[in-house]
Formats: sequence, C-alpha cells, structure tokens
Amino acid sequence: MYSAVTREIRVDVEPIYLDDQSEPEDGQFVWAYRVQIENESPETVQLLTRYWHITDGHGRVQEVRGAGVVGEQPVLSPGESFEYTSGTPLSTPSGIMKGTYQMKTPGGEKFEIEIPAFSLDSPHEPYQLN
Repeated sequence: MYSAVTREIRVDVEPIYLDDQSEPEDGQFVWAYRVQIENESPETVQLLTRYWHITDGHGRVQEVRGAGVVGEQPVLSPGESFEYTSGTPLSTPSGIMKGTYQMKTPGGEKFEIEIPAFSLDSPHEPYQLN
C-alpha cells in the first residue's frame, strides 16, 4: 500500500498485477490499482480532475488527464472516503505511476493533492529496489 496526505486528504493506492489479462510474450502487461481517497479535513471537498504520470520500464512517459475518476466527481464531507479501481497496461514488465487530483472546496478554492508514486511490478522481471 502506498499513501500520501495533502491538506488532510489521504490517498492510498494498492497496485495489483493482472496475470490473466497480461500477455508477456506479446509485450502486454496489465495492472489494476485500487485507490481510496479519505477526507480527514474539517471541510467538504470535491474531486474535479485527475492527472497521471506513467513511466514504463524503458523510461517512456505517458500523461493522462481527465475529469473525475471512473466517470465520477465525488464530493467528500469530513470523515468520508471514496474508493475506486482502475487499471493501466504497459509494454514493459515494470513501471511507476504518480499523479495528482484537483480538488475544490464549497467556497470555490481549487487545489492539488498528491497521488503517491507507486511501483508496477510483474513476476516477469527480477525485483530490484530503485
């Protein structure tokens, strides 16, 4: 589990390698990642947008931007959390993802919160610490 806290909003990420959807012999490796966003702050916030920075095992970068997550722009009152699962394919057996969510307060203030960097590791590459 990977965690980051920005302005009392916690983001936890758990990556899961999907062996049944991957085709290593064809250079296709697929991961799911489960994200939980928990509002530990005293104010209500809404998730507006997402930004992902995905780096494969060869250092190639893909950037993904969009509204909300899994088709939603959840509103989180103090103490509430939102969980979703998504996924990403890579052409290498390992990589790393990180990113940000843009949040908004009821007063209209917009700010970024960190999505922690997390490692995408498959059993098709020897494990090494970076």
